[in-house]
Amino acid sequence: MKRAIEQETLQALVETGAPREFRVLREGEAWRLELRLGAKWLPVRSRRESVRVWRSLTAVGRFCEGLGIKSLTVEL
Repeated sequence: MKRAIEQETLQALVETGAPREFRVLREGEAWRLELRLGAKWLPVRSRRESVRVWRSLTAVGRFCEGLGIKSLTVEL
């Protein structure tokens, strides 16, 4: 399993402006958020899940808005 970024770490990184690119990927009925750090894309994880998933694109958008993420790329 590739590395992942925990939500708390993501919030700290966004506050410092470290990640410049974010993308949302569809996996069946769910969506996942990834950020680019250097040359690698890393998924966001929660405390319980190795990769955090959302049931709708709207929910991902609300999560990102709450963190201060202003731009996303959506891949269907």
